[in-house]
Amino acid sequence: MDCGNPDQRHCGGKLDDIVYNTDRLCDYLKQLIIETLKLEDITVEQIDNDKPLFREGLQLDSIDALELVVAIEKIFNIIIEDEDIGRKAFASINALAAFIQDEFQPASAAQL
Repeated sequence: MDCGNPDQRHCGGKLDDIVYNTDRLCDYLKQLIIETLKLEDITVEQIDNDKPLFREGLQLDSIDALELVVAIEKIFNIIIEDEDIGRKAFASINALAAFIQDEFQPASAAQL
């Protein structure tokens, strides 16, 4: 996964294609979490789309949250404006995918 690619190409396709395919986006987000947080003992298959990412779920902490916010904002060119929005967006993989799908603007639309 090349998270810093400026032409928004990721995982063998355009980021736009990933964002608007919920299954692909969820898998992408799981892989992003594993790579960003260096969770070596966890696989994509072990992360449940509906389980909380923090506390009883993956047991992520506030440092993890900050790292993920930075990565998500950079890759998807979206802003997580405050803690309340972040808390809702990071409730689960499904919640994060829905947030990204709502906030994401394809590269061509963002340039208008």
